[in-house]
Parts: sequence; C-alpha cells; structure tokens
Amino acid sequence: MRYFLYCRKSSEAEDRQILSIESQQQEALRACEGKADIEIVGRYEESKSAKAPGRPLFGEMLSRIERGEADGIIAWHPDRLARNSMDGGKIIYLLDQKRIKNLFFVTYSFENNPQGKFMLSIIFGYSKYYVDSLSENVKRGNRLKRQKGWLTCRAPIGYLNDRATKTIVPDPERFPLVRRMFDLALTGSYSISDIARLTRKWGLKSRQGKRSGGTYLCFSSVHFLLTNPFYSGVLVYQGERYPGAHQPVVTPEEFDRVQTALGQPGKPKPKKHVFPFTGLMRCGVCDSAVTAEHKVNRFGSRYIYYHCTHKKLDGLCRQGVINAKALEAQMSAFIQTLTIKPRMHALLLKELRGNGTDLEAERLARIAALGQAEQVLAKERAVLTTLRLRELIGDIEFSKERERIAQEGRRLSEARKAVEGKTWIEPAQTVIAGLERIAFWFRDGDAMTKRRIVEAVGSNLILIDKKLKCQAAFPFIDGVGISTFPIRCAMLDGIRTLWEARDPKLIKMVETFKELLARDQEHLSKAA
Repeated sequence: MRYFLYCRKSSEAEDRQILSIESQQQEALRACEGKADIEIVGRYEESKSAKAPGRPLFGEMLSRIERGEADGIIAWHPDRLARNSMDGGKIIYLLDQKRIKNLFFVTYSFENNPQGKFMLSIIFGYSKYYVDSLSENVKRGNRLKRQKGWLTCRAPIGYLNDRATKTIVPDPERFPLVRRMFDLALTGSYSISDIARLTRKWGLKSRQGKRSGGTYLCFSSVHFLLTNPFYSGVLVYQGERYPGAHQPVVTPEEFDRVQTALGQPGKPKPKKHVFPFTGLMRCGVCDSAVTAEHKVNRFGSRYIYYHCTHKKLDGLCRQGVINAKALEAQMSAFIQTLTIKPRMHALLLKELRGNGTDLEAERLARIAALGQAEQVLAKERAVLTTLRLRELIGDIEFSKERERIAQEGRRLSEARKAVEGKTWIEPAQTVIAGLERIAFWFRDGDAMTKRRIVEAVGSNLILIDKKLKCQAAFPFIDGVGISTFPIRCAMLDGIRTLWEARDPKLIKMVETFKELLARDQEHLSKAA
C-alpha cells in the first residue's frame, strides 16, 4: 500500500515538547522497517500550526490522495494531522469514502473500522480542546500579569526582562540614555530627527536578538519611544491602562510635557491639502516615505510635487522632485498593463461558469465533511453523558468536556454557514469586470478614486530618479503581451485562494470595484 509520510512541527507553545521534524521522520521510518505492505511514495515536512485550516502542504497531500496517488498517511501522532474540526472532519470523510484506506501512526494504533474512526475523531477533538485550553490559560496568565503591573512581552529599549523573577528591570547601559532623550525633548529645542542623530553619537542601539544584531534607532523608533506611555509608568493594552510596577523613566507630568513639545501626536491635525498618493510610495534610495507639497512658480502657477521626506539617517538622499502629472501618467501606464480586453473578459466568464459547476460539487463535499464532523461530535456528547450517568467521570471533568463539545459545535455551525454562503465565483466576476474598466476609472476618476485603484492593484511602489517602479499585487499579472488565457486562469486561482482565506486587501478591492461598477451603471441609466 502506498503512503505519504507527513511530519509537522509548530513553533508555537503547544509544540515545544514535540519531536522535531527530523526526529519524527526517523521514528516513522524506524517503525515502518520490515513492513512489506508499506511503500512511501512521498514525504511532506511542514512548519505550521494546525490550529486553523489552511496548511498548503497538508492540502496538497490530501488533493494528491483524492487523485489516487497514494492510499494512506504515515504520521508520528494524530495531532500532527489535525488540531481543528475542518481538517479532522476532512480526514474522516476521506476514510469513509475509501479515498484514504489506512492511517499509520508511530505512537497510536489505528484500525480502519467504525470503532477506529470514532476513537480517531475523539483524539482529534481532544487535540482541539488542548489547544483551546492552552490559549485560554495563556490569556488568563497574561491578564493577571498585566493587573500586577508587568508587561507580557519583550521589554522596550531601556529595560531588560529578568528571567529569574519574570519582571522588568532597568537596563544599566541604555536606561540613562533614554532619560537623556526625554530631557532633550523636554527642552522643546530638539526635533525627533535631531534626537535620533544624537543617539547615534551616544552609540545607543536596540538590543541584539536571536536573528539580528542591535541597530541604531531610526526616526520612527525615536518617535515611538518618546510617545510610549510605558516610560511614564503606565501599561497600555487594547485601550486599557494599567499602573506599571516597573521603574519609570519620567514622571507622568514630564511625559505630558514631551507630548506637548512634540505637537501632541495622536490627535488628528487639520489638513490644508489632500494629496492622493502620499503614503503609498517609498524612496528607492533611502527607503523613506514619499510626501507631496504645493509649489508656486514666479508666474503664480501652482504645481504639486512628490519627493522623498529624507527621514532616514544613513547618509544623505539627493533624490529630486517629480511633478504630480508626470507621476500620475506613469501610474496610468502601469494600470493599462493590467487591463483585460473584452474578448479575454468573455473567455474568463466562460471559465468561471465551468468552475462554478466544479465548485458546487466541492462545496457539497465540504458540507458532507462538516456533517460527518457534527455526527462525530454528537456521538462524543452521547458517550460523555453515558460516562457521567455511570459515574465514571466527575462533575468538573464532565462540565469541561461538555463546554468543549459545545464550543466545537458552534465552530462547526459557523463553518457550515461559511461554506453554504457566497462562493468565490461572484467576487471573481466583479474583479475581472473591474479590470476591464480600470484604465477608464483611473483616467476619469477623482483623486480618491485614483488612490483606491492604486491601493487595490499595486504593490511595493518605489520612486527613484523620477521613475515609478510598481509591482502588480497578487494575483494580478503586469506586463504588456503576457495576457494569455492560461496566465489569466492562474489569476482566477489566486483570487479563489485569497477569497477563501478572507484576505482583507482582496475584500476591500472587491468592494471598491463593486462601487465603481454600480456608479457606471447609474451613469448609463441616467444617459438612457
């Protein structure tokens, strides 16, 4: 019988005691030695948590099994395969459909029969319960620690985490330098850039981490430090404030004076002008943000120029300015490369209609898998009740398991609603319809419409030597002459992946395109 060997290791807390991927593989191969009926036809190694669906290699392995490329899976333990209801239900459903003929575990004996599948589903449920319980315990411990006045994360610059007492103590090297930074800010004579440059002369760097050495503080790091209430003895978490137990750098009064000297950051300032493309681009030389401003020439004509803010401190950036019209023309040329012609639009709509038929079959299979998981949960509930009636478990254990089963039931119900809801076909139709009109919208739209379009389809915008370098955001393809049908079909696959993952950028893009398409329809109705 052909098997896939699957090894998984998560870097998260619940897997700290689990064998490494290499160790799991060695143990599995050792357990398979001498078994003539086991043929390993592929190996998968994945470093990703199984608390939620969406593991790419795991999904690829199940797809290959459904295509008949293997008959079973070898793993160190069932919790390596699933720690959520969707993946666990999928495996049991494939066992029911005879797509998976057997599962071989190093630390667990599985038999492919009703009793074996029932016990496997219970193990999947306990794995899910363990993860949820661990998460709640960590959250509860963090809440208690914050109430006592201690941070639950790495200490900021100027402090150290004391591992012995699990508290935060002043850093003898950096604490005095942080105090000097606040002293300079209190004078009101030093800007953030001035303070950042002085910290370099002092040799103030961030602490070295496991993956990188200490670095000098940049403009944004200095700004964050001087506006962080932690240095005045206050912890802020999700909008709530807690009195800190650590030694503060400044008093609350001094901290308030620094905020006043810095122009009261956090309060919105009135905008005199609106520039549509600020905040979207970076300088190609020093990686600073690109800003804009109005200029008036000697004849009284007004122009808008975009240029580097020169906020980085590593050397001087001598990048010049670019006229807003020239920049907009380059953006328009980029967007033109993304446009879909009417013939391609028709072909993609035809492809989507075909996918809709296949999608319906897949959706029904997912609903069946969820139904199977709900049936397993109902059996667990019945077994739990029987155990309590026979007084084989106590009230506390019964209450915990009953709550766990109730939570899992709610999760399955929400998952079923998501599967039974809107598929990716409709958003994909909206996107390809928008790509047919996108060049027109950018050419004739107002400033904010142009910004929304660039945000939707552009990525990694770099301005260097008055030239805009822009990449198409996934899953779009930029470049004239490569708009072939297979490439555009690959774009549809990307839209499907992002939509099923509820990608926020894609959701925002679909909403933007819907609004603009509706506006087009309204204009046509008025014209008629």
